[in-house]
Amino acid sequence: MNKLLEFGRKAMFYVRVLSGYEERRIRSYRLQLQKRLQQSEERKAAVRRIPEQIILTEVRRMVEDMQAMNKKLEETEAAINEYFKPLDKEAEIIMKTQLDGEEKTMREMMKAMQAQALLEKAEEDRIATAKSAEVDRIVTAKIAEANRHIQGKPSASTNQAEVRRST
Repeated sequence: MNKLLEFGRKAMFYVRVLSGYEERRIRSYRLQLQKRLQQSEERKAAVRRIPEQIILTEVRRMVEDMQAMNKKLEETEAAINEYFKPLDKEAEIIMKTQLDGEEKTMREMMKAMQAQALLEKAEEDRIATAKSAEVDRIVTAKIAEANRHIQGKPSASTNQAEVRRST
């Protein structure tokens, strides 16, 4: 019986091969395998792209977060500047007032220093005049004394001339 069944199977196979049924079945099986293979390749490529996509998604998200942070920072900076604008104006006014006061004080000090310098110069001139007058008086006194001395004593050259005349 087994032989009969085996013979029947072989006969059916030959009929299918001769009719083209088996060829179509083999082609369809091969096409199915190719589709599965292609799908598995696509899945592999998708799995390979997933880390890249995840990284790109993360980078995009981080860039958006940074842009949002920069925008918030600029808004906060603008708000701070607006908040401190009146204080800046007051500080500028105070500084200008202080600078004006310092400038006025400096001018007054310069005037005082010039006046002091003029007083010192006048004092020096008076002292110099007094010294020169004293020097002139001393010089005049010494000249007068020398003249008196000269008039009272004959000079050495006069003495020599007299000595020569007497010899």
